[in-house]
Amino acid sequence: MNREIWRETPVSVKLLLGTSFMMNLGFYALIPYLTLHLTGSIGWTVAMAGLVLSVRQFSQQGFAFLGGVVADKFGYKGTMVLGLWIRAIGFAMFAFCTETWHFFVAAILSGLGGSLFDPAGSAAFAVLTPESIRKEVFSLRNVLTNIGIVGSQIVGTALATVDFTYLSLFAGGMFAANGLLVLFFLQPIAAKNTTHSIWSSMSHVIKDSRFVRYTMILMGYYYLNMQLFLTIPQLVEDVTHQKADVGIVLSAISLSVILLQMKVTKWLEGYTQRFTLIGIGTLVMGAGLFLLAFADNLWMLIINAFLYALGTMIAVPNLVEVVPRLAPREHVGAYYGFNGYALAIGGSFGQLLGGWVYDTSRQLGAPWLPWTICLVVGIGVAWQMYRVEHAVQTDESGKSCTKVARS
Repeated sequence: MNREIWRETPVSVKLLLGTSFMMNLGFYALIPYLTLHLTGSIGWTVAMAGLVLSVRQFSQQGFAFLGGVVADKFGYKGTMVLGLWIRAIGFAMFAFCTETWHFFVAAILSGLGGSLFDPAGSAAFAVLTPESIRKEVFSLRNVLTNIGIVGSQIVGTALATVDFTYLSLFAGGMFAANGLLVLFFLQPIAAKNTTHSIWSSMSHVIKDSRFVRYTMILMGYYYLNMQLFLTIPQLVEDVTHQKADVGIVLSAISLSVILLQMKVTKWLEGYTQRFTLIGIGTLVMGAGLFLLAFADNLWMLIINAFLYALGTMIAVPNLVEVVPRLAPREHVGAYYGFNGYALAIGGSFGQLLGGWVYDTSRQLGAPWLPWTICLVVGIGVAWQMYRVEHAVQTDESGKSCTKVARS
């Protein structure tokens, strides 16, 4: 991001960028090592660990639609603060879990907090950021996310090596601190939905068939995205037999995004077919994951992880920037919330089914199986996004012709 665009970025958006960094620092320090804690210290299978992660994911994204509607109705700031503090309690609880049901309660609380602050935060970004620089700001947000991931691997590796309890408390503390920052320093943002009821807002989104279709296709993207938290860490440990190498591979993904995200965004700025770009990015992610099937050392893991990262650099800025373009201003939170179902369902399948397939591939002696599925998913998403792009262009051409005829 150049200095001119940074100067155009409102102070409140800069604050949101800072809190985004801190949230990702806490989140990514905990989640990858939670998997290893459950399969190592607790002795669960990868599939069982995936079930806990999928419960957290579905608790968040399954209720995000309602959370987004509530944020539109009652204000983004208060909804964010409440959600951040609930997430803080859930993450801190992992430090004290001794029974199976304890982990599920902590996972549900963590998810419910996210269902409030995630759509509210995304909507606040979209509302407060000038449209002319929105794509660049979202790209910077992705860069800061990955800077947070790099920092989180240092913190996560250090704290997990000492005691998982400290790691859980650190992650919870990050979200509690963010809640205080938003409460005291973020400007009040007036509720955008002052005329529609909660149920009519939900109905409006559900009737937008084009947006519903787009959200369903994104489930494939999030299936691939969730492998970052479950099967990739497990594969790295299986290949190198070093827990610290998990941090190295995840940091390599993040460093790639930090160094190249803004360049990739600039290279693609003249390419206006955003849905197609999301599909291409997802296909590249799938190819990178497929090649992990042939990785037998740390360097091969890092190279394939870079290809995966390149796919996210192509897809992510367009993925988040499409929503406010399709959503009416008074329903931005609701649209972001509904869009969360892609992550709820796709992410849950990615963790639950991904863990089961990984365990099954071990039993069958077929290590290529989970990664081949990822490639097939990438191809499917790319094809469907291309079809959506064609449908959108046809629709816009028809509207243009109607306007010309009327004039």
